[in-house]
Amino acid sequence: MCLILFAILAAILSSPWFKGITGEFIVNISAKLMLDKNEYHLIKNVTLPVENGTTQIDHVIVSIYGVFVVETKNMKGWIFGNENKNIWTQKIYKHSIKFQNPLYQNYKHVKTIQSLLGLNDQQVHSVVVFVGESTFKTKMPENVTYGFRYIRFIKSKNKPVLTKSEVDEIARKIEDERLTPSFKTDKEHVKNVKHIVSEKKIFP
Repeated sequence: MCLILFAILAAILSSPWFKGITGEFIVNISAKLMLDKNEYHLIKNVTLPVENGTTQIDHVIVSIYGVFVVETKNMKGWIFGNENKNIWTQKIYKHSIKFQNPLYQNYKHVKTIQSLLGLNDQQVHSVVVFVGESTFKTKMPENVTYGFRYIRFIKSKNKPVLTKSEVDEIARKIEDERLTPSFKTDKEHVKNVKHIVSEKKIFP
């Protein structure tokens, strides 16, 4: 019985779902501890309707310095990537795994936010955060960070591009337009993503 429970626990801990939850928790707690809540509004797990279904954003951080759209990746091993390459590589010992450039993945999220809120490129910032036991083996752009370092990138944006009233309105509109966070919403989004991947034969 103990072996069965151990096997179930091991499967849960190694699952993409649990890794995603862990990564998002790290981003959540660091934002709450290291960003002034009076200046930065953290909105997590934002699922928005789009033309071909839904898009799901791990975190949106709203401030007078812009709207930060955060994509989280919980991965291990060596990470090889380039800002302009569609496919990146994760290498664990002798095994290599290809995955979609997370900047490209987050591009859709950024454009969805811009369209919803009527914002320009200077008002919305794409951020990719890797957590877990991974190491960058190629030079990454400044908005691709590891762990708590994403806070440094956010704080580097210190020129106001929004007013306080605009920040409040943006946060309110995101809350109004997002689908209700729930297991059902997540399940429907995953189903939609799998359909798009099968149709276009792209990486998830």
